[in-house]
Amino acid sequence: MEEEELHCNSSSQAPVGDLNNQCIKQDGKGETEVLDARTSLEEKKEFVAPAVGMEFETYDDAYNYYNCYAREVGFRVRVKNSWFKRNSKEKYGAVLCCSSQGFKRIKDVNRLRKETRTGCPAMVRMRLVESMRWRVLEVALEHNHLLGSKLHKSIKKINGGSTKRKVSSTDGEVRKIKLYRALVIDSGDQTGLSAREVKTFPELPNQLNLKKGDAQAIYNYFCRMQLTNPSFFYSMDLNDEGHLRNVFWIDARSRASCSYFVDSIFVDNSYLSGKYEIPLVTFVGTNHHGQSVLLGCGLLSGETTESYLWLFKTWLHCIPGRMSPQTIITDRCKFLEKAIAQMFPKSHHCFSLVHIMRRIPEKLGGLGNYDAIRKAFGKAVYDSMKVIEFEAAWGYMIQLVGVSDHEWLRSLYEDRLKWVPVYLKDAYFAGIGENLHPFFDKYIHKQTPLKEFLDKYELVLHKKHKEETLADIESRSSSALALRSRCSFELQLSKVYTRELFKKFQFEVEEMYSCFNTMQIHVDGPIVIFLVKERVLLGEGNRREVRDYEVLYNRSGSEVRCICSRFNFSGYLCRHALCVLNFNGVEEVPGRYVLSRWRKDYKRMYVPSDHGSGEAVVDATDRVEWLNRLHRSALRIVEEGLVSVEGYDAALQAFEESLNRVHEVEERVNV
Repeated sequence: MEEEELHCNSSSQAPVGDLNNQCIKQDGKGETEVLDARTSLEEKKEFVAPAVGMEFETYDDAYNYYNCYAREVGFRVRVKNSWFKRNSKEKYGAVLCCSSQGFKRIKDVNRLRKETRTGCPAMVRMRLVESMRWRVLEVALEHNHLLGSKLHKSIKKINGGSTKRKVSSTDGEVRKIKLYRALVIDSGDQTGLSAREVKTFPELPNQLNLKKGDAQAIYNYFCRMQLTNPSFFYSMDLNDEGHLRNVFWIDARSRASCSYFVDSIFVDNSYLSGKYEIPLVTFVGTNHHGQSVLLGCGLLSGETTESYLWLFKTWLHCIPGRMSPQTIITDRCKFLEKAIAQMFPKSHHCFSLVHIMRRIPEKLGGLGNYDAIRKAFGKAVYDSMKVIEFEAAWGYMIQLVGVSDHEWLRSLYEDRLKWVPVYLKDAYFAGIGENLHPFFDKYIHKQTPLKEFLDKYELVLHKKHKEETLADIESRSSSALALRSRCSFELQLSKVYTRELFKKFQFEVEEMYSCFNTMQIHVDGPIVIFLVKERVLLGEGNRREVRDYEVLYNRSGSEVRCICSRFNFSGYLCRHALCVLNFNGVEEVPGRYVLSRWRKDYKRMYVPSDHGSGEAVVDATDRVEWLNRLHRSALRIVEEGLVSVEGYDAALQAFEESLNRVHEVEERVNV
């Protein structure tokens, strides 16, 4: 049977629950023990029952879920009432109830058929709402009769049979029914194994290791976010046994960030690969202030290519225009590598240099001349401007190691094209390589339980959003930073860049004074190669050494490229390129080297389209899409309104005026 998954957007919710205590228990003889259902189902905590606010794509989905829920509890379902639109067979409302609801009619009292109706109040009332989904409006959970396995067959048999409404028995329908049945399963403490044991147990590679109550915590969090976060999206992946295997979610602000900052991303699987209690994988980007922004979260059952493929497909569903990142940075992982190659073939996949450097003490610390090896390793990686220089420096380091076949070093060398800077000069990083700390660093440790993480999750996001908002206000409302030179480049970009990015660029301008003797070494028509000498400050004391940097300059196209590739790595020009521009009388940094993603007005200037480029086409029937677009537009006004008191007043007035205009349109339409 094929794998199942559930996608829920906007207000869609899916029930999650617990089967650790069965409603129907069997003794050793196979006898069935029937429990008294007069006690509330919630008090017995068997699983999360239907709740007001749940939504389903279709009426059949809603009916199938309630029917499967009834099968688990031990009662039958029937349709009490249905409502149809006038002059149409389209259903817009229904009440599903326990088959024991009501009483026998007076004329049927004397019939020999056994009485099964007890006036049971258990029911759900649902209606087709504006989003074209079926929403549960009223729920009664209590029964006034016994429940048991002999009662579980529904009037409408799921697997076929002659009923008033024939139910399809195709694989797709069976999977759909199974999916809704599976959503009341909490994998809980089903195996009795610890988190570490489950992750390494070969027979359990496709099931989340949820502790008792974790599924309830996930469900509660999703329900809460539905009420406060209109564009909140989540998806669940279930295995063939109906157990939760993978989960993905993304809040409204993260979805908005995907519209702006998905050019280069970091997929952090350190919590999953590090055997943390929480098998968390995060998508992280860099905003216009150089701060980390969350672009989505997932919980995976294990490190497999299939799990990562599911995660990437689901995440891509939330990206406007389904645009792939230009660069994806990850830790070294063969499963991630395969999944990215398959899902994002046009993206540049790189391994995190930061993570590799952090492992040096662990991997090489036991060697006799460790300090010399560590320095040689760093020199080979950071100081090599050309491939031939790296090869020579790496060979020297291997000689220091004294082991020609060191496994870790050998594997690093084989993967050198994916992590050594000298091989990555054509990749685009947008500064993300400088900030690869876990997004939830200092908030999650090895034993942090899922419930605690979900509680901290919103607090962390609130803190990060506050930092971004304050940086926006500081960049836009304050006057330009004090200039430290008479260089026209500094004045130009002080009016454009956000405060943090301008500080970094300003440092490059200052360091122009450590460069000297800019000279031409090769001319080919409009293309000139310059050699710029720089006195580079070494890490040991104040000692400097002179290094040469080659810079290519195209006079006809104002193109400038330095061998250090600062622009590709960080997103702004280096001191060497600025020296060449200045040498050639250029007074402003060419527009192609002033990336819009670093502008203080970036979010105002760039309005993302759901379709990637061009004018977005509105689907007249997809109200969920309407909701997402309206929410994104409103969020932009909110962010602009936070800059000043005047902006706040203008934003409030704009909302009030817009609401009045919408009311006027509704009145005209309804006339």
